[in-house]
Amino acid sequence: MASARVGDDVYGEDPTVTELEQYSAELMGKEAGLFGPSGTQTNLIAMLTHCTRGDEYIVGQNAHTFKYEGGGAAVLGGIQPNPLAMGVDGTLQLNDIVAAIKPDDIHFPKTRLVCLENTHAGMPLPHYYAQEINQLCKEYDLASHLDGARIFNAAVFGNYEPPDIVKDFDSVSFCLSKGLGAPIGSVLIGDEGFIEAGRRWRKVLGGGMRQAGIIAAAGLYALKNNIDSLAYDHEKASEVFSALVARFGANNVRLATNMLHLEIDKELHASFAAHLEKGGVKVGRPRWVMHKDISQTGVDKIKQLISSFK
Repeated sequence: MASARVGDDVYGEDPTVTELEQYSAELMGKEAGLFGPSGTQTNLIAMLTHCTRGDEYIVGQNAHTFKYEGGGAAVLGGIQPNPLAMGVDGTLQLNDIVAAIKPDDIHFPKTRLVCLENTHAGMPLPHYYAQEINQLCKEYDLASHLDGARIFNAAVFGNYEPPDIVKDFDSVSFCLSKGLGAPIGSVLIGDEGFIEAGRRWRKVLGGGMRQAGIIAAAGLYALKNNIDSLAYDHEKASEVFSALVARFGANNVRLATNMLHLEIDKELHASFAAHLEKGGVKVGRPRWVMHKDISQTGVDKIKQLISSFK
């Protein structure tokens, strides 16, 4: 980061940002990329580019783009979400999607886009599902966007090359932080025309940065060095999962790539969290995420504290 070559990225003059965008597109098998400060912004850029005011996007009711991004598409773009029931693996029933598509009638918003998520709460989308969505979108003349914040976890977990799991989507956003370990940034990828239109929306949203190569360099390092190591995060999560199951039972713990979900009541979790904190491990909500900064020593300590909880 300290030695990154920089320039004015708003004018396309930052060579490190340009390298990151090109490298990201090639890595994912798409034509072009756009660097942004956050996944929330790159998802919003995608929706603003695919849709216009009075349009609608179909999305899962627990999806990040609907539930956790401040309603940005509606607030800033006049784009109405249509949230549907969502499986634990992030899937929407195809029949539900078809039923939600509005007819060509002035009474209704225009259905333009389907938004999915991979992984969802750590759970990868089934590999066949993207192709089914692609076929449905072609049949009904809809665009598709993938919130792939943790897409590399899905790729490593399923032993897929990244292009194999994003090829059926018109656009994909992925994070450079989270498991990959960069301090900041996300990349939106798609075809050249889409990304060129998205670049204007990035500027409108305040995401046009100047000497951004300093942070883009961290993203490049993460993509070139940290993808394969995500497998170790999955292994660490699996170790902790076994310890949690031994203590709480298989019906009360769920494992999904690098995430653990404790499905226990609030009072028990509060007591458990207090026990962990007394032992030097602080936890928040009952969703634990293993990442590169949790060492094997740390995992062993967590396992010991789990087993000693009475």
